[in-house]
Amino acid sequence: MKRLFTFCLVICFWLSSSAGQNKNGLNLDFNVASGFAKLALKCIQKEYPNKLDHVMNDASEVEPPSKLHPAFYGCFDWHSSVHGHWMLIRLLKLFPDLENALETRKALNENLSESNIKSEVEYLNKPNRKSFERTYGWAWLLKLAEELQGWDDPQGKTWFANLKPLADAIVQRYIDFIPKQNYPIRTGVHPNTAFGISFALDYARATKNYHLESLLIERGMTYYYNDTNYDAKWEPGGEDFFSPALMEADLMRRILEPNHFEEWFKKFLPDASKTKSLLEPAVVTDRTDPKLVHLDGLNLSRAWCMFGIANHLPKNDPLRKIFITSAIKHAKTGLQYISSGNYEGEHWLASFAVYMLAEIK
Repeated sequence: MKRLFTFCLVICFWLSSSAGQNKNGLNLDFNVASGFAKLALKCIQKEYPNKLDHVMNDASEVEPPSKLHPAFYGCFDWHSSVHGHWMLIRLLKLFPDLENALETRKALNENLSESNIKSEVEYLNKPNRKSFERTYGWAWLLKLAEELQGWDDPQGKTWFANLKPLADAIVQRYIDFIPKQNYPIRTGVHPNTAFGISFALDYARATKNYHLESLLIERGMTYYYNDTNYDAKWEPGGEDFFSPALMEADLMRRILEPNHFEEWFKKFLPDASKTKSLLEPAVVTDRTDPKLVHLDGLNLSRAWCMFGIANHLPKNDPLRKIFITSAIKHAKTGLQYISSGNYEGEHWLASFAVYMLAEIK
């Protein structure tokens, strides 16, 4: 509890202090990064409690999480473990002398071993696993691989080489599945199609996989280009950690050139500047509830979407200032509760926070 209290004090001081911050009043410094890393280190090798997404083909597959997923068995569920690993690597890259760098490297070395990743690939390739972690876990796995790709670090190169077969398997799943999905999934939770395409598109571009890139762009345009007059007043849903509206726009700003994006966005969300439910942070009433605490994540993901969208609008566009102001408010609200003392949020929220902070320009 003493460590938790100390970390909460660091977060509160960091949010209220102007020293070392960027123009938006937000920054990721050494102490906060070390605190975030501690949260991931507490869970990436913590097997229970665990929520498996597991279809059993027969009685032989009644196995504990660490047997089924030797790389990603911690952090309550597979996808949270994956983005916990992503966050640790991002923090190591930003802060090579991270307070817990040696512990971080040791855990990553154990989890991302060649044999462990081979077992993860074998798990995917068994019958009845086509929809396993589709597409949220897929997207984060490619974000993890993207983070490792090109990192000039001896261990990082080894981890990327070990992870590559799993990334390749996920890429093939996108290629096989996305053309068959006629309609996008417009939800505020895991299956959100726009999010799944966004991170996969980032990976395709980072690795120069032009086939995957062209497929994802075509799907994104087919799903979303003709969308107009989205009614954002119905957001948020009671267990959302994504805004369907903003996540869609966050994908389209990746696909369209800035001038075309501006035109598309004004048709898609013509009332964005007046939609209070979209611009005001969501309220969480119980952080011990695993679904209600999703709304803390919503505040962080809304912030990263609004920062990304604002940066693709003209500098003189009034909506740019409105979105940046709202993004800062959402970010500061969400950042207060990363370390709440409740595992329901602590096993995943820091990853959202680190990604959000990376989107600030």
